[in-house]
Amino acid sequence: MGILQNKIDFVAFVAVTMANPNGDPLNGNSPRVDYAGLGEISDVCIKRKLRNRMQDLGQAVFVQSADRCDDGCGSLSERASAALGKAKDQKDSEAYAQKACETWLDVRSFGQVFAFKDTKGVSIGVRGPVSVHQGVSVSPVQVEDMQITKSVNGESGEKARTSDTMGMKHFVRFGLYKIKGSINVQLAEKTGFTEEDAQVLKECLRTLFVNDASSARPDGSMEVCRLYWFRHSCKDGQYSSAVVHRSVRAELKDPDAFPSSQEDYKMILEPLEGLEPEILDGV
Repeated sequence: MGILQNKIDFVAFVAVTMANPNGDPLNGNSPRVDYAGLGEISDVCIKRKLRNRMQDLGQAVFVQSADRCDDGCGSLSERASAALGKAKDQKDSEAYAQKACETWLDVRSFGQVFAFKDTKGVSIGVRGPVSVHQGVSVSPVQVEDMQITKSVNGESGEKARTSDTMGMKHFVRFGLYKIKGSINVQLAEKTGFTEEDAQVLKECLRTLFVNDASSARPDGSMEVCRLYWFRHSCKDGQYSSAVVHRSVRAELKDPDAFPSSQEDYKMILEPLEGLEPEILDGV
């Protein structure tokens, strides 16, 4: 497949049930909530999960988490040097960036700044075509805290703690989050982002929480309910991304009820003339 020729916008709805979708390290790792009580998932968190899914699908990824390292490199600098050579030896930073884009899907998707010691203070930057907004819940979420105790000591002797040492878990009882994003054709041409890459990204979004289970997010507690994939008929888009993203929304069937499942919402798609989305059920 060739370089992407049509602008793409997408909207995904994510259901969270008795889980912590994205903890805030400045608030005891409690689920992120804004001043209006709406739950949030950072764009960095979403991209981390997308990168993980890219790896699961056999794609080469530059920014790998330590527990998912598949090439033995212990740092980004080491990975870049192993694949591209020392940045200081590169006479043409544009060629360096192009090679990085050819090597790793996440670089040609999200972009990357190569700012290592061997660049002598000069950073090599790549602007990626894929932009992802932070996820925001459709309705205010109810964050709950659960007190827990340790059943066994981590250490013995003087440093030992008793079995009644207290801990805390935080979770959202239920929340429906809306995630928005776009793929820019002009930037895709620069990084070499292809039609095939777009299909991989779509599948990653549809299966965002596969292999993502943890104690904070038990298997089945987070799922992509629906994915709207808008493929425009031109490079610049028939409508702005803002218009497209606003055309899809979720509303409570009973405005006075407190939602407890995705069934409490109705999905509304306002038609945009000449632009029909592909609607996919998530996993």
